[in-house]
Amino acid sequence: MAHHEPSHPATSSGQAAEHTTHVDHTAMGIEKEHPTWGTYWKVAIFLTVITVVEVWAYYVPALVQSRAFVPALLIMSAVKFFTVVMYYMHLKYDHRLFRALFTGSLTVAVLTIIALLFLFGKVAFRTGALV
Repeated sequence: MAHHEPSHPATSSGQAAEHTTHVDHTAMGIEKEHPTWGTYWKVAIFLTVITVVEVWAYYVPALVQSRAFVPALLIMSAVKFFTVVMYYMHLKYDHRLFRALFTGSLTVAVLTIIALLFLFGKVAFRTGALV
């Protein structure tokens, strides 16, 4: 087999010149610094506090009987969901395309569920199932 010479220019000593071009991946949105152990610890404490509040709310009879109980639990659950997705699934540190794909699909799914709730809620009310 024939020996092939490198296609890059050689230095005066005859060695191949090193590739010195620096690509800033952070500026391109490709790579970001990932969280440290301290960040994970803070996120875990935050999620624990929300869970404690959710459980505590269940044991307060006046709160359970109020109209704010279910929306409050749903909001806290949504906050926990987005926190886990952003930090533990590293979505916050991924390329924008991945975030767009995830949030776009999630938005379509949530809107579909809301539409179905309204649709079947009206059907159930008309048939007398909710009266």
